[in-house]
Amino acid sequence: MSVKMQLRAMSESEIREEWTWLEEVMGDALDRFQAERRAGIAEVVPHHFHALNEVYAAAYSPQGAHDWELPVFGGTPVYHAANSQPPFVIARPTEVREAANFLAAASFDDLWEAARPKVLPPFSAFDEAEVKGWFLTHHTDLRAFYSRSVSAGNAVVKAFWY
Repeated sequence: MSVKMQLRAMSESEIREEWTWLEEVMGDALDRFQAERRAGIAEVVPHHFHALNEVYAAAYSPQGAHDWELPVFGGTPVYHAANSQPPFVIARPTEVREAANFLAAASFDDLWEAARPKVLPPFSAFDEAEVKGWFLTHHTDLRAFYSRSVSAGNAVVKAFWY
């Protein structure tokens, strides 16, 4: 399995805050990813989600007291019983709206300029324009995904697969 952050929109009433249930639901959703992405309820950020969080963290402070940043890591973590696996994260509709508002208002060029000194060094083998393009694509996809999720009144479940 490759490294990725998987997002899936669903009704908050459908979600159970149980790690094993979330593992099954999100694993099954991976099998249907392309169809669910076309339906507008799924998105994925491969490999770069930690660096994408750095792009957003350059200009964003969460409204609450939690350490997790929106829109990449924001929400309530649901931990494995033995803490031996990455947590799943549930962003409630209010947090989804907060993330969507941030993404809609954010100037990607401004975010990039603020974050590039921290984000760019690990990608030094690549042209900056190419790297910036990867992150712009992720940003554009997440903006559309969160906007659709808000319109539907959905929560978002996030899985981090390593």
